[in-house]
Amino acid sequence: MRKGMREALLAGVAGFAIAAAATGAQAGGFALREQSAQGLGQAFAGSAAGAGGLSSMFWNPATITKFDGVQSSWSVSGIIPYSRVTPTATTPTAALGGSGDLAQDAVLPASYASIQINPWLWAGLQVNTPFGLATKTPYTWSGQVYNRLSKVFSAEVTPTIGIKINDMISVGLGLRVMYFKTRLSSAAGAGPGAPGVRLEGEDLTLGFSGGVTFTPFAGTELGIGYRSKVKPHLEGTLLTPATYMAINSKISLPDQITAGLRQKVTDQFTFLAGFEWTNWSTLSSFPVIKSHAPGAGATVTTLAFQYRDGWYASIGGEYKWSPALTVRAGVGYERTPVADAVRTPRLPDNDRIWLTIGGTYNFNSKLSADFSFAHVIPKKGSINIAPGHPAFAGLPFAATVKSRLDIVAVGLNYRWDDPAVVQGNLPIVRKY
Repeated sequence: MRKGMREALLAGVAGFAIAAAATGAQAGGFALREQSAQGLGQAFAGSAAGAGGLSSMFWNPATITKFDGVQSSWSVSGIIPYSRVTPTATTPTAALGGSGDLAQDAVLPASYASIQINPWLWAGLQVNTPFGLATKTPYTWSGQVYNRLSKVFSAEVTPTIGIKINDMISVGLGLRVMYFKTRLSSAAGAGPGAPGVRLEGEDLTLGFSGGVTFTPFAGTELGIGYRSKVKPHLEGTLLTPATYMAINSKISLPDQITAGLRQKVTDQFTFLAGFEWTNWSTLSSFPVIKSHAPGAGATVTTLAFQYRDGWYASIGGEYKWSPALTVRAGVGYERTPVADAVRTPRLPDNDRIWLTIGGTYNFNSKLSADFSFAHVIPKKGSINIAPGHPAFAGLPFAATVKSRLDIVAVGLNYRWDDPAVVQGNLPIVRKY
């Protein structure tokens, strides 16, 4: 058992090195939902109730108590977005052209490990990238004063514990240790080849996650999880054509509540449902402060978002095709935190529909693989930056937005100890 514990923990820590290389992509604001190959297959329905396998810990740490022994899970999601901003004829700089495909492809890994210490106590480790964004436009284009490059990167390690109070109720708690970095650049003027302005900052910050699962009777599982706000105190630099200065800014990233249901309908089919609310309205406007003299403490610019709260609802199902193969599918609808009145070329997000399929293949009692695909259909949107818009920088900019998103994910799950086989009421451990 000790050897299995060590291997599982090392596997989780190794995932951090992989996650540190990941670049995020948009998924409801700049949060990343793609934390589970299994969960993606059913549009993340029921994830807070354990329907995402061991990766359900991300949404609800109490789900760790559903996994006996010593287990690990890894997933990798290939994110293939497309987003094009085309200026309208009323935009003064329309002749400079549109953005082309400004969305950047990404690979997003995640890693999970769990250890059952005794019949009522579990410990685990999660490694994730909860926030990410990457958009890049031509150096010269019609909206260059509002975006040339936008990057958000995060890497998070979450030690987790779960307690099984009884056969009906489990609770869980995780400590989130997150590294957060952002880099934003735009043009200092509207003309071709205008010099740039670049702001970047980073911080290591803390948060927590918590949750509970409830099994009122066999075949019905309910779960609710909470991920706290995190408040990075960004420290970095601001570069303009005239100055280079050290800056800092305190921002607030949203907390989130996720609810899930797993309902067994037949021996083969399970119905899944989920709802997620994200407090994006906490991402309002944040002053950027000069850090050093002369002028230390002065506000030099403002990070203006003015987002609204977002939500995501989904339903899905999984069908046990055979003892080795389970297939699943789901559909979801997401309300973006980026309202029409505040949309910019940095993140031309909009409401979207998720259509997903997936499956799990069990090679044996210890090893299984997940595979899934999602096609995400955003609504057509528009950008209208004019006086009164939080990002207005003196140049009116109106444009249409066309976007789409595809995601392919694969995962691997492994149990390090020997699973017990139940005969009647007596657990019998295989000795081979």
